[in-house]
Amino acid sequence: MSEPQPVLDPLTRAAIFLVATVDEGGEPVVRELLADLQGLRRSIGFRLPGTGLAVIAGIGAAAWDRLFSGPKPAELHEFPGYDGPRHRAPTTPGDLLFHIRAESQDACFELAMTIGARLRGAATLVDETVGFRYFEQRDLLGFVDGTENPEGKAAASAALVGDADPEFAGGSYVIVQKYLHDLDTWNALSTGEQELVIGRTKLGDFELSDEDKPDNSHVAVNTLIDPDGTEREILRANMPFGSVREGEFGTYYVAYAATPSVTERMLVRMFLGSDQAAYDRILDFSTAVTGTSFFAPALEFFDDLPDPPAATAPESAVAAPPGDGSLGIGTMKRSNA
Repeated sequence: MSEPQPVLDPLTRAAIFLVATVDEGGEPVVRELLADLQGLRRSIGFRLPGTGLAVIAGIGAAAWDRLFSGPKPAELHEFPGYDGPRHRAPTTPGDLLFHIRAESQDACFELAMTIGARLRGAATLVDETVGFRYFEQRDLLGFVDGTENPEGKAAASAALVGDADPEFAGGSYVIVQKYLHDLDTWNALSTGEQELVIGRTKLGDFELSDEDKPDNSHVAVNTLIDPDGTEREILRANMPFGSVREGEFGTYYVAYAATPSVTERMLVRMFLGSDQAAYDRILDFSTAVTGTSFFAPALEFFDDLPDPPAATAPESAVAAPPGDGSLGIGTMKRSNA
């Protein structure tokens, strides 16, 4: 299998998520950035040793056809969105995802600035979310997040494309959503009531027994069991975010999967319901405000990008954007994109 982007890496203390749309005519500049991205990351990371700076780039379905000729990942499509009986998961614009992660925020910020400078005039940033690791790996609802993530070989199997689509093996489908929490209403619940919503104990982070766990709890709704008894999993890289001044507190939901159908089945159960539950009870306290789907190819893909579509102007005909002010890093160019 090709070497994946750092999808399987453990959570870091800091993260920045950038979502952008590609402007008309901006495709050549975007291709140059994608080809240069890991070099930019290495240059910044070398100046900030010990931060573990990493970046994952994802490309949306519509942008893929604008950027590359030839085949595209078999299951890449736009985020469908879900309108349930009580809650809604909107689909929002997004051609590019940059999931920047490190042990310090300055490393994330430097790379985010570099990416932003390189995209200026070629793409529009439609969302920037600064994530952080909360104490004891908890989200802002106070519960540990990500306990049931698969590990080791199970994580790779759940998150990375394999032989089913050999041309894109080592890649990963990623769905991101931004959820805002109604903390006033949530904190008005007793701890016991909160535990029934989540399906786990708050202090010890133990899953409730089947007898005590409601069918509409978050854990129950997001447990997928195939008819043959196989549990289907995804790899979550969720991060809390918030603004005290704006009174906004939430979770940036990041789901990496070998097939988007698993994540989408979970979201269908959450928003549209199932035979067991009308919807995921957590949605009474957490509102989805964005929703976008991407594919994060293996690292080798960026070393030799597919040719641009015939209608795209040659990259040499498009002027590069101005440098980013980061010791000239933003002026790096590649000739083999």
